[in-house]
Amino acid sequence: MTADESRSDGLPGDAIRTDVPHSARIYNFWLGGKDHYEIDRMIGQQVIEAEPDFVHQMRQNRAFLGRAVEYMVRECGIRQFLDIGTGLPTADNTHEVAQRAAPECRIVYVDNDPIVLAHARALLTSSAEGATDYIDADMHDPDKIFAAAAGTLDFGEPVGVMMLGVINHIGDDAEAKALIDRIMGGVAAGSHLAISVNTNVVKPENMDRAAAAYNEAFGNPPIHLYTPERIAALFDGLHLVDPGVVSVTRWRPPLAPVDGDLPETDVFVGVARKP
Repeated sequence: MTADESRSDGLPGDAIRTDVPHSARIYNFWLGGKDHYEIDRMIGQQVIEAEPDFVHQMRQNRAFLGRAVEYMVRECGIRQFLDIGTGLPTADNTHEVAQRAAPECRIVYVDNDPIVLAHARALLTSSAEGATDYIDADMHDPDKIFAAAAGTLDFGEPVGVMMLGVINHIGDDAEAKALIDRIMGGVAAGSHLAISVNTNVVKPENMDRAAAAYNEAFGNPPIHLYTPERIAALFDGLHLVDPGVVSVTRWRPPLAPVDGDLPETDVFVGVARKP
């Protein structure tokens, strides 16, 4: 196969490099998936050695996606979602959670990764009543995202915007806030935003080592660790829903703790409504 020939999965023949680490595959490794190679596992394991709680963080982050989507569908009446920074499909993707609660939900996934694109086209199928689409676009280009998503979503109606694990790749707070403002400026009143961001406030030394291990071995794009206060500032102009910006384990947990609060972990999350 030449470089100009196409694979059956829609990728160029030389698009998949098994000797080069890949962020979506590393994340898939942490989630317990199967779509990764030795180089991805090596870097993923280095991060785990620096912070043994990291796999738990990533899986709690995935569970938060489900709780946030269910909240938006069941309690807020939202029937359409824009998931920015999709990553490789795994269990309980946004459309699966949303369409279980309301089969007519419409979901658009956004990523700019050819590997994610190939898997998304194959696996992110919709219920008969709803719709699922995938956009090949960068989160820094909201105009392109909205133009392409308008074929599936009605931006005159509320949208659930999911930005999980992507803000960590923006090191400048003003840049991150400006991007969120542009995205939320393009959706209707009543829309909701869910974000999750890695922090270094629960186990600072471990998380600093984990981020350094990732950035040294891969770092494309690098991981930047935030504080809860910096995350809360990203929601300025929106109405945070209870319980506000908290550790992922404490955002509307499925079961109330028996003795005291649930232990915190270094992923902080929040959901907010556009007034």
